[in-house]
Amino acid sequence: MQQITCILLLLWLPVSLATTTQNLNNSTIALPGCPTKCGNLTVQYPFGVGLDTGCSIGPWFDINCNTSFNPPKPFLSKTNGKIISISDTKIRIKSNGIASRCYNPTGGVVNDSPAIYGIEGSPFSFSIENKFILVGCDDVSYMGRVKSNNLISSCAAMCSQSSDLFDGSCSGIGCCQNSIPKGIKSYTTFLNSYGNHTNVSSLNLCGYSFLGEQGSYTFHPSDVSDQNFVPRIIETVPMVIDWVIGNQTCAEAQKSSKYACQENSTCVDSDTGLGGYRCSCAHGYEGNPYLRPGCQDINECENTPCNHYGICTNTEGGYKCSCKPGYFGDGSKSDFGCIALSFKKSVLPTGLGTSIGLLLLLLITYFLYKVLKKRKKHKRRQKYFKRNGGLLLQQQISTNEGLVEKTRLFTAKELLKATDQFNESRILGRGGQGTVYKGMLSDGKIVAVKKSKLASDQNQLGQFINEVVILSQINHRNIVKLLGCCLETEVPLLVYEFIPNRTLFDNIHDPFSEFPITWDMRLRIAAEIAAALAYLHYATSIPIYHRDIKSSNILLDENYKAKVSDFGTSRSVATDKTHLTTLVKGTFGYLDPEYFQSSHFTDKSDVYSFGVVLVELLSGQKPISSSVDEDERSLAKRFLMSMEGNYLDKILDPKISEKGNDEDIFSVANLAYRCLNLNGKKRPTMKEVAIELENIRLSLKPITIQRNSQVINIEVGGSTTFSDINSGWTISDCSKTLPSETNPMLYDTV
Repeated sequence: MQQITCILLLLWLPVSLATTTQNLNNSTIALPGCPTKCGNLTVQYPFGVGLDTGCSIGPWFDINCNTSFNPPKPFLSKTNGKIISISDTKIRIKSNGIASRCYNPTGGVVNDSPAIYGIEGSPFSFSIENKFILVGCDDVSYMGRVKSNNLISSCAAMCSQSSDLFDGSCSGIGCCQNSIPKGIKSYTTFLNSYGNHTNVSSLNLCGYSFLGEQGSYTFHPSDVSDQNFVPRIIETVPMVIDWVIGNQTCAEAQKSSKYACQENSTCVDSDTGLGGYRCSCAHGYEGNPYLRPGCQDINECENTPCNHYGICTNTEGGYKCSCKPGYFGDGSKSDFGCIALSFKKSVLPTGLGTSIGLLLLLLITYFLYKVLKKRKKHKRRQKYFKRNGGLLLQQQISTNEGLVEKTRLFTAKELLKATDQFNESRILGRGGQGTVYKGMLSDGKIVAVKKSKLASDQNQLGQFINEVVILSQINHRNIVKLLGCCLETEVPLLVYEFIPNRTLFDNIHDPFSEFPITWDMRLRIAAEIAAALAYLHYATSIPIYHRDIKSSNILLDENYKAKVSDFGTSRSVATDKTHLTTLVKGTFGYLDPEYFQSSHFTDKSDVYSFGVVLVELLSGQKPISSSVDEDERSLAKRFLMSMEGNYLDKILDPKISEKGNDEDIFSVANLAYRCLNLNGKKRPTMKEVAIELENIRLSLKPITIQRNSQVINIEVGGSTTFSDINSGWTISDCSKTLPSETNPMLYDTV
């Protein structure tokens, strides 16, 4: 009997030890009693298997384990994305958002499927490790934010025959890929075509665009004709999602009772710009930093980190090395970590000489360190200067007379002091190209310092240099003034005059604005914006197209005078050219439809965008609204319909319809109607717009309008309807009723 008992005991011990080890490992993966796996996926806390089981840190981190598959498959509970893997910072899921557009051989559209994908309200965002990819032979695709309607990326792909295509190449021939910005929580993608595939119908009838992990997709020539392209991409090309805890910074979260980081862990702020944080074990510790009791000490001595003659002592979060008796040194794994002692009569003189030698060595080492540090700092500044476009700026300076005198080069030290080390409390606003801080120079002057995003590609760098060059040539009282720049920092810095009263967009649409914008102010602001644009188009040595006119790019100074800003996408145009041919860039709601279709940007494209701003001033409504039917979300479209239907009063802002002059309001609406003509050639020029607004402000005579060969006198406030008059009006005789082209109200500079 005793022998049987011993045998059972021996059989039980290994099982018991294995169970104990398994429980110990599970305790560093999931909460007690919670599963650690779903199929082949190991699920670590703060994620948890099961819906509303309390196994995760919150509902967004619940993993829906679908057991109808063999093996079971894991899905994100809120987005239903199939999970491939989860790391300390990323989630890889199967792609769900693939846009497609297909044509028949005669160019007719047989399938048009835009893609919308969102994770709004979650602690997740789409990682910049993804690429925006387009596959096709006659296609252009655009990606935009769902909420703000801003374009964030685009791609164009062309080819004319199968021999044009190269295996593995995705640089614009049959395939194109582009980057996306940080912090995107939702996106929409859609496609268009230059020739409706009529010239490539035998080779390619469909275009596809999607978001995928960089390096996961390899282009093959057969992809342009593969009918199973969409399901194959869904299965083989994953998307990458960044995950964080909450939306607070580490400093804010540490004050909260819900702070997730446990003992012996460190908190790391998210770099997506959306807030949130992650936890990681401190140096010398390992385990799950989100689970109590936190990370556990690593016994580094098990890996023999000390000298062969040394003694290793494990400590909390580290270890110490010392030498065995009969040796001296620090015990490290170096040639001199532990040296044997040899006592002779000359110990004292030898020790004294050694001490003096070591002292001299330390002094020389310190001197060399200072010299090398200074040289390294100088080289780093030179490196940043080149990377931030210093050489390109110098080239532009050499070809633009007077640019040197107008562009002051600030030092990094000056701007760090001015902005209190770029303190977050100094932030005035964030935009697509960078963050703007309020600063005070040593002479007490208040300035705005724009800290550009890291110039990771040539396109961003070109926009920065472009803004410097454009603004350095401009001197107009209604255009924000560039004071200088700094190129010796990691990211380029621009210094502007400080404009205190936020943007026109904020003042129009903020329901809590303390200072109402009256009709007289709106009319004056419109005239000032028009004067600035007319100056850009006609008074500069080389015409300049702004290319992103919108109310959020109009700043208001202390007297609520308009200042046009943000020239990152602006371009100078040779006087013998009528347009620019570029990839479409701009903001939904303000984008010229003619430019969107043709990729040709003209001076009349700025006129269209200005027309939308005029309608904003008249209506008090945003350019894109999600509170109306999809077909009427565009403010410009609703305005044109109200003018054609002769019910303008229904779209006017009550604040101005009650207090504004009806004749002036009708005249401005008339002007906005002409600016929004879908035929760019029939729109007035910015010079004509500016003069007409001044005419309205100064209550001059009614404008004489010519349609075809007839002359029509529009009596302001009369009964003439827009359906009776062709929308392609032109100014016929400005010289008799309006100020001349040299009107100082338009072209005076400061």
